[in-house]
Amino acid sequence: MKAVVVTDFGAEPQLVDLPTPEPGSGEILVRIHAAGVNPFDWKVTDGALKDSVRHDFPLVMGSDAAGIVERTGPGVTRFRPGDRVYGQFMRLPQGQGSYAEYTVAEQDGKIALIPEALSFTLAAALPTASVTAYQAVQAARLGDGHTLLINGASGGVGQSAVQFAARTGARVLATGTPELADHLRDLGAHTVIDFTLAPTHEQVAAAYPEGIDAVVDLVTPTGGNISAMAGLLRSGSTLVSTNYATDPDALAARGVLGVNLGNRPTAETLTTLAELAAAGELRVRIEAEVPLVDAPAVIAKARAGHATGKTVLVP
Repeated sequence: MKAVVVTDFGAEPQLVDLPTPEPGSGEILVRIHAAGVNPFDWKVTDGALKDSVRHDFPLVMGSDAAGIVERTGPGVTRFRPGDRVYGQFMRLPQGQGSYAEYTVAEQDGKIALIPEALSFTLAAALPTASVTAYQAVQAARLGDGHTLLINGASGGVGQSAVQFAARTGARVLATGTPELADHLRDLGAHTVIDFTLAPTHEQVAAAYPEGIDAVVDLVTPTGGNISAMAGLLRSGSTLVSTNYATDPDALAARGVLGVNLGNRPTAETLTTLAELAAAGELRVRIEAEVPLVDAPAVIAKARAGHATGKTVLVP
């Protein structure tokens, strides 16, 4: 099978031929029809998890994918050949990922069935970005009439977060460029803040001098200064960081709940998101569909950032 691999941390991705993996006990073999591209994919190959998880090389890149169950191993009861499935397929100790023609997953892993109305391409775009957005908005403890700032709303996570937040009845403030403003409003943002005009926190503080109810920060890096975002919050509010940039103890002293949130998909969450996407209630902007053979070039380009939608690899 064709697969995109790295041979060590920091190595350049390359397209190679590998043996098709065999499903073991409790595992399924999936023929991949689409694989979503996420920044986390190359952060892993750069060594982001090398001190916490064993990696097997050559390591197939990627996590998100959608496809069809080809074969099942002994003891599999949740899925059968022909099932349409999607989810996260990164298994670092086995050297397995989603940038390949086939991959293996545990039946009790981070996978779920795809509704017939949902395309493989759209399903493959959901697991990392939309699960993160869904759980971040849940953690923000929003209610009808609350005001939320989504800092970094123009990316894949941010665009999904705008939609989930709007469903709660909250007033959504979203950062974005003028080119994306209409799109973000169409997704449910009440106000789009052009961060190129002045610092985001200054614009929000001027408009809401008494403070707001929540911030979902998708931008500030680990170890970065998130105090400007925290300063926008009134007592009893919530600050969610997807980059582990908050200091929960320091925020608690001010009456603010600080949440450092990682992507934790479950079959139940994936099922919910797939149903929303199939019904048109969750929209994901697909920026490009690219052949798997061109993945190394796509990864190099994606590292530069500035994506306004999802890139999906197809066979």
